[in-house]
Amino acid sequence: MAAHFGSRLRRGATTTAVAAAAVAALAASQAPGVTTDDQGRQTTGSEATPDGNGDGSATGNGRYYTDLPPLDSPTASPSPGTGSTTPAGTAEAGIPATVLDAYKKAETALRSSKPGCNLPWQLLAAIGKVESGQARGGRVDANGTTYSKILGPKLDGNGFALIADTDNGAYDGDSAYDRAVGPMQFIPSTWEWAGRDGNGDGAKNPNNIYDAALAAGHYLCRFDRDLSVQSELNKAILGYNNSQEYLNTVLSWLEYYRKGTHEVPDGTGTLPSHSNDDGQGASPAPSPSPPKTPKPPKTTKPTKPGTPGDGGSTSPSPSPPPPSTPKPPSPTPPTPTDTVDHLEDAGTAKLTATAGDTFDQKVAVRTETKAGKAVAKVRVRFTIVGDTDATFTGGETVATIVTNSAGKATAPALVAGQKTGDFTVRATVVGRSVAGLDYTATVTEPQADALARTSATELTCVPGGEFADQVEVKATYKNAVADGVAATATIVKSADDATENDKGPSFKDADGKTVRTLKDLKTDANGLLKLPKLYADDTVGTFLLRIDTTGGATLTVELKVAAATTTTP
Repeated sequence: MAAHFGSRLRRGATTTAVAAAAVAALAASQAPGVTTDDQGRQTTGSEATPDGNGDGSATGNGRYYTDLPPLDSPTASPSPGTGSTTPAGTAEAGIPATVLDAYKKAETALRSSKPGCNLPWQLLAAIGKVESGQARGGRVDANGTTYSKILGPKLDGNGFALIADTDNGAYDGDSAYDRAVGPMQFIPSTWEWAGRDGNGDGAKNPNNIYDAALAAGHYLCRFDRDLSVQSELNKAILGYNNSQEYLNTVLSWLEYYRKGTHEVPDGTGTLPSHSNDDGQGASPAPSPSPPKTPKPPKTTKPTKPGTPGDGGSTSPSPSPPPPSTPKPPSPTPPTPTDTVDHLEDAGTAKLTATAGDTFDQKVAVRTETKAGKAVAKVRVRFTIVGDTDATFTGGETVATIVTNSAGKATAPALVAGQKTGDFTVRATVVGRSVAGLDYTATVTEPQADALARTSATELTCVPGGEFADQVEVKATYKNAVADGVAATATIVKSADDATENDKGPSFKDADGKTVRTLKDLKTDANGLLKLPKLYADDTVGTFLLRIDTTGGATLTVELKVAAATTTTP
């Protein structure tokens, strides 16, 4: 979605039509899974959309520029000033220096944080071109912040989506309806969770190209997408603005920038000239006709007395009609969100998982009226709160789901991180001030309920000697490999006395000192735990090595120390 900039001049209709047809064919042939909803919009399935607008769009599916690139391939750099003709497309291929730097830095950051996404900076450039004309041709300061806010139109349902205010005007200055903000045109409710600090100044500013480009990159890389796969790329673009025409336009600029581009000074970029709300599109507006000279009104002759048919009288002039009373405007019907009175739990079970695992349960809520009637088509935001590294599927900490016909919204699956303890999943209604619901989720340490040796070899040693074999065990939990499980190994006094023995076999620490208890042990990725070598003192007999794990698994291993047998000749 982009604001209007400058005059709306039109490029040749032939170039635009040919390019549009070519890209439309590409998108149609390589975008499986794209369907059309009952309003003619393109959709890409039922992915959960943590964007807050309910339409699966970062921008609210509003205004964007529809200019297509020239058919001539761009050049990697402008032609030198040697009198030669500048190749076609050079001006269009130029990207303002700071804006281009922001795109490339975002690509580098995503290559590190989400390497499987394969985000090309040219995709950010294509979206930036379509959304804001590369931040109004690069009108940004040295830190990348636009000199003035770039605002889209009011999302009041008049030609665009209807999105009531969600930020009290904090980002867009509008406390009645949301507007898309900044060079990448995020709506406030999406920026609230998707915003990033791309220039390291400690702030997340949608009007800063570094912040906005990095946020756009993360938004496109949701759901573990691989953007090197065409179908995944198409879904990502449609997720940004849910329109087939938008997809075609972005793909055309992506292909254009991939063929070559160059840096131009800030503020000198080429501005787009027309957008998707320009009426009939490519045709220029007709010249206005000269005003016609109004004809004088006809004079009505009075009827003479005795004229047949009038009873011999003069017809009176008709009385002017009374002024019509204007009808009062029809009241705006309430939206589904306006009718929500409260949130109810929808059968959420206890949320518990071990570190690194996916929770078996999901948070589910229902939106209801004051009378307890379910309300469909309401956006519910789920937010992970607290000191945790848990996320929803796809790596995000916020997800927005639209309630179904039963008024129910179910959050994506929770994935536990490595931090153990409790955190909160909070459910709130987007665009409506009603009390939210908090759910406590618990991440426990990895557990094992069974331990077994990986070898049946008897462990024996002579006094003062070294055991030939090291003790190795495998941990399982519910018959599955239990990796990362904490364990303790101790030489105990007896099967009934788990205190540490002061005699018998022992381990050695880094300084060679005797150690009969090992702590902070953990099983590896295969659930295996291999203990250090064991050494015997001068005491003979059978000793016990006890291994305990988190979760209650216990294994006792016999260690025998006996003098070497001699044979009499």
